[in-house]
Amino acid sequence: MSRIGKKPIDLPKGVEVRFDGSVVNIKGPKGSLTTPLADCLDYALAGGQVSITRKDDSPLARAQHGLRRTLLANCIAGVDKGFSKSLEVIGVGYRVAVKGNVVELALGFSHPMIVELPKGIEAKAEGQKLTISGIDKEQVGEFAARIRRLRKPEPYKGKGIRYENEQIRRKVGKSGGKK
Repeated sequence: MSRIGKKPIDLPKGVEVRFDGSVVNIKGPKGSLTTPLADCLDYALAGGQVSITRKDDSPLARAQHGLRRTLLANCIAGVDKGFSKSLEVIGVGYRVAVKGNVVELALGFSHPMIVELPKGIEAKAEGQKLTISGIDKEQVGEFAARIRRLRKPEPYKGKGIRYENEQIRRKVGKSGGKK
C-alpha cells in the first residue's frame, strides 16, 4: 500500500471539492482548479476529508495511487494558499523588471529578454529577486524553470538566474603562470 496514497487529505475552510465524471473540480478562495480522476481508484469525501483507495492491486493502480493523491492535495493547497517560487538574478548589469503581464530581463545579452506571463501566474520583482506565484503548482514551477533556462548560473563566477535557496557548485578558475 502506498504510504502517501493512504493519507487522507484534509479540506481547509472555504475549499469545495466536487467529483464530476472523470475530473475533480476544486474551488477555493484563490480560484478553481480541475484534475483528472483515475479509473482504477475510488474517491471518497467524508467528514471534511478526501480519501483515495485502490479498486484492485494492479501495477497501474499502485502507480496511480500516490500520484493522484498528491495531485489532488496540490490542487487543494493551491486554491487555499497558492504556491510561489523565488529566483535571484545575480551578475553585474543583470536586472529584472515586471511591466504589466511581461517580465523583462537584462542578462548580459545585446537586447533585453522579454517573457510573457501565462494566464494564472503573477510575478513581482524586488531588486534582483523575482517572485513567481499562482494557484497551480505545476504551472508555477514550469514558468520558474523557463525563466531560469534563459541564463543558467555558471560555475566560475556564479552569474545567472538561480532559485532562492539553490547552491551552485563553484569551480576554481585557471591558475596562471605555469611553465
